[in-house]
Amino acid sequence: MVENCKNCETEVTQNYCPNCGHPAILKRIDGHYILHEIRNVLNFEKGILFTIRELTINPGKNIKDFLNENRNRLVKPIVFLIVASLIYTVFNNFFNIEDGYINYSDNKESATLTIFKWVQGNYGYANIIMALFIGLWLKLFFRKHQYNFFEILILLCFVMGIGMLIYTVFGIVQGLTDIKLMQAGAIVGFIYTTYAVGQFFDKRKLLSYVKALFAYLLGMLTFSLSAIAIGTIIDLTIQK
Repeated sequence: MVENCKNCETEVTQNYCPNCGHPAILKRIDGHYILHEIRNVLNFEKGILFTIRELTINPGKNIKDFLNENRNRLVKPIVFLIVASLIYTVFNNFFNIEDGYINYSDNKESATLTIFKWVQGNYGYANIIMALFIGLWLKLFFRKHQYNFFEILILLCFVMGIGMLIYTVFGIVQGLTDIKLMQAGAIVGFIYTTYAVGQFFDKRKLLSYVKALFAYLLGMLTFSLSAIAIGTIIDLTIQK
């Protein structure tokens, strides 16, 4: 019996669609399917562990290869950052990682204080927003390179994802040993980010790493100032 593909509406006469390869009949989801999906995420060929290894060993080259040559070799950048943020959030809730290295206080309740409390409690997601600010500075500092803003965001998704995992590792060790290590973890994450971004743009020039350093610092600064500005505007509006 001839049927149309459920994915692209092409006529299907065999087990798979001749146009897109979608199976004519989907198998039911069972335990084997779940294990297969988990194995695909964690495998060392195109899974998250392979991606972590490649981004740790040679981040600049591997991210360039993803942008210019092969986008199937690594885990998709948005997925990678979401998974890294999820891992960070889970272990933060268990070990209270962020209590050790992020602090903001004010003498009175305000919208600004509420925003920074949210940042303190959701640093993984705040990092994603911060990437937008860092990306703008990178675009400015490396404007002679032909990468657009969205390609720079892909770079930051990979790099900041590894940064989240670095914080997670230090947080787990701190939680297990009760030794205050999160400040050191933040420094290591900062060094990695500077190194990876600098290597991506031009690993042979020291100036590339200096620009990456200042872009990261200015991105964090403008993120914080924007949060303060938004909080101040909200407070002034409420007072009126």
